[in-house]
Amino acid sequence: MTTAPTPTRNRGNRRAEILDAAARLFAARGFHGVPIEDIGGAVGVSGPALYRHFSGKEALLAELLLDISSRLRESAVAVVTASAGPAEILDALLDAHITFALEQPALITVHDRELGNVPERERRQIRRLQRLYVEEWVAVLAELHPSCPASRLRAATHAVFGLLNSTPHSAGELPPGAMRPLLHAMAGAALRTAVNER
Repeated sequence: MTTAPTPTRNRGNRRAEILDAAARLFAARGFHGVPIEDIGGAVGVSGPALYRHFSGKEALLAELLLDISSRLRESAVAVVTASAGPAEILDALLDAHITFALEQPALITVHDRELGNVPERERRQIRRLQRLYVEEWVAVLAELHPSCPASRLRAATHAVFGLLNSTPHSAGELPPGAMRPLLHAMAGAALRTAVNER
């Protein structure tokens, strides 16, 4: 089986450190509950020094969500390109998304709660990237289940994302080594049920 690339960020630069710190703080305290000074303090710089990297807190939030949306979409494209057939591709897509869900629960929380605080132009870009990500999955599912309507495949994909993105609430119950196969089995079963019961 092809190893799925994971949507991880280069950790070697200050900008990435700031984004990671902001994700953790926004998830814990909410966008409006985190002053820019606290984000700076989390990475060892003064709050005003962050303005060398971001024009403000809204711009930081926008880049945080644009970045993960872009990386998820790019990881899906890489999986589709590298894998041999639709069953293998779907398996690799599940693996990649599960890795994201287990490793980045703060980003899931921030997206769910704070997308409305992103400026409109960037919010539209985020939504577009997310639609493209969904369509990568739908295209693979359509190959596996050509008689299933695309609207049902799309709805099933969104539902599976809801299951996988439950990790901010569920992942602490089991260690990652046990949670990963559980999520994979549940998501696979959900997709099979959705496309076979019409």
